[in-house]
Amino acid sequence: MSSTLRPDAVLVQAAIAGALSFAHLHDLAEAAGQTGWKAWAYPVSVDLLLVAAWRRLRILRAAGDSARSAWTWFTVALAASLGANVATAGLLDLAHVPDWLRILVAGWPALAFLGGTLLVHSPAGRTATAEPSRPDAEEPPTVEAVIERDGTAEPAPVPALPVVESEPVPVPEADPAPAPVAVPPALVAHARKVADDHRARTGYPIDADTLRTRLGVPPQMADAIAAQLA
Repeated sequence: MSSTLRPDAVLVQAAIAGALSFAHLHDLAEAAGQTGWKAWAYPVSVDLLLVAAWRRLRILRAAGDSARSAWTWFTVALAASLGANVATAGLLDLAHVPDWLRILVAGWPALAFLGGTLLVHSPAGRTATAEPSRPDAEEPPTVEAVIERDGTAEPAPVPALPVVESEPVPVPEADPAPAPVAVPPALVAHARKVADDHRARTGYPIDADTLRTRLGVPPQMADAIAAQLA
């Protein structure tokens, strides 16, 4: 079965309004000095910016973001389209277009390009969503939570740890006192002469190391002789 085409009044009205607006924009651009294909490109540019701004507006509103930028460019495109329709209604002499209108028409391509670029490259809305919590990432329930949930579970008794007695620390024994060294009286007399000679030359009493060097005796014996000379 072939489907029958039924004209939609809304679509027909939209087509008529679009054609009239397109013609008005073309006539205004041509009167402002934009001849040839350039006069036909102006209506396309205005209508495309209007559609792009409206589409961007709906996307941002659906995402819950601010649509201020989309509203701005939608208003600019609507003002350009509505202004062209009003200007060609006999209120403006198309044979003598003022300079300010020529400047606006000549600067429209740069303005439309800027608006289209900002609409395309602006953020698309909130894309990052919170990750759902995974069951394996939940913390294990505590003993208190289990008791409050069913009222039957009881914590298992914790066995007492054995008491470890510390072993006594052994006290180190003191070194035994060295045995006294027997010094012959003759060696003591000789050592006294050496000590007197050292005092006469230096003015100071002889020490045990010097006495050991002069007499050639072991350190213990030198200490014992120095104790007797003191």
